[in-house]
Amino acid sequence: MAKKEWKKPSPKLLEKTLHLMHDGFHQRAFPDTAYDLPEALGDARWTDELITSAWYMAETGECPDHLNYKTGRSGGGFDKLEFKELPEDQHLADDAEIDITLELNRRGDERHKRTIDIPWYGGGMSYGSVSVNVMMSRALNAKKWNTLMSTGEGGYPPQLYECADHVITQVATGYFGVEEKSIQAAPIVEFKYAQGAKPGLGGHLLATKAGEEVAKMRGSVPFVSLFSPFPFHSTYSVEDHMKHLDWMKTVNPNAMMSVKVSTPHDVDMVAVGSYYAGAHIIHLDGGFGGTGAAPEIAKKNIAMPIELAIPKVHKFMQMEGIRDNVTLIASGGVRTADDIAKAIALGADGCVLGTSDLVAMGCTRCSNCEGGPSGRGCPWGLTTTDAELQEWVQQAWGADRLDKYYTALSKRLKQILRQLGLSSVGELRGRTDLLRYITGGEA
Repeated sequence: MAKKEWKKPSPKLLEKTLHLMHDGFHQRAFPDTAYDLPEALGDARWTDELITSAWYMAETGECPDHLNYKTGRSGGGFDKLEFKELPEDQHLADDAEIDITLELNRRGDERHKRTIDIPWYGGGMSYGSVSVNVMMSRALNAKKWNTLMSTGEGGYPPQLYECADHVITQVATGYFGVEEKSIQAAPIVEFKYAQGAKPGLGGHLLATKAGEEVAKMRGSVPFVSLFSPFPFHSTYSVEDHMKHLDWMKTVNPNAMMSVKVSTPHDVDMVAVGSYYAGAHIIHLDGGFGGTGAAPEIAKKNIAMPIELAIPKVHKFMQMEGIRDNVTLIASGGVRTADDIAKAIALGADGCVLGTSDLVAMGCTRCSNCEGGPSGRGCPWGLTTTDAELQEWVQQAWGADRLDKYYTALSKRLKQILRQLGLSSVGELRGRTDLLRYITGGEA
């Protein structure tokens, strides 16, 4: 029997099919159905309601009033924190203008000046771990929202140059895909020293996902597993760290420098060292981030939770007198607009979203990112470079869902600020006095 020829489905068919695949899960996002989700969808951090509310927001641009879109059921972290209810006479009017922009270069140097329109941007997801269609969906949305997204450590696919001013290029320990051209095109160069979901382990891309195009981009041999070592074996001091940053500053005299680190017990010292090495942005990546490709034992047992790392670093930088000279960005378990606001109240300037973007594009959190026995990757077409599977996510469709999702997030963030009587997101930074534990007491 002859093999059936593969034909690229139309965007309309793709959207219809995704709805059918989500079946009852998807239907729960709408109030006119009595369908109950089985416990199989999601987990304590990404509950069934958080997942379906993200799908709802990605379709409507609004937060649902019939689902819990604010917290999970993890029993800790952001799920145990909430904002205090202030008297209504302290609230701002519903039509009050709220500034949620974020300035990234606070060093006062001559490098790239950048203020993004929202206090978050897209975290690194490398080519190979996700498809070009997913990367371009995120980049096109970043361009629309005047924010950014990171390439991750898999190199810089040529299509991304269309959105180059909104793409952070990442340099990780394997140096995969690091080229002078992409460094010179980037407004921000990000050094990834460690990832909160797997500190001390480095990156890993299975052989089945490292196909010919991925290998060409990364300068490797097709269908051979790729590992990023840990750590950078040329960096063992602040002086070595400074040389690293100086290297990229020489290649691109205009780019800002971002340093991504995990959250060891001395993360406050690490962050201050990065500032003195020349970093403009310090990106703290706590545990509980990462996709289904990150090992559970690492996510749950190594890095400090991000909600503990943020105030630790924030306060130490205040003591050092440098807090207002650097931008502190947090990631690692940030799922919702409420999480973003809580992270900022704990002392961050903004956040990075990774998994949230994927959920908005249809991720079910099935943890099959590596593809199981077949190795093809995500059946929803997200964390895959399989020629057929990746066609389920079309660039315009993905960008549209992210656009609506970010619309809902920004509306919710502004609502939180109005209820706290704050006219800008900058006024929220470090305001732990506005938080309380759900079980009672001050945060």
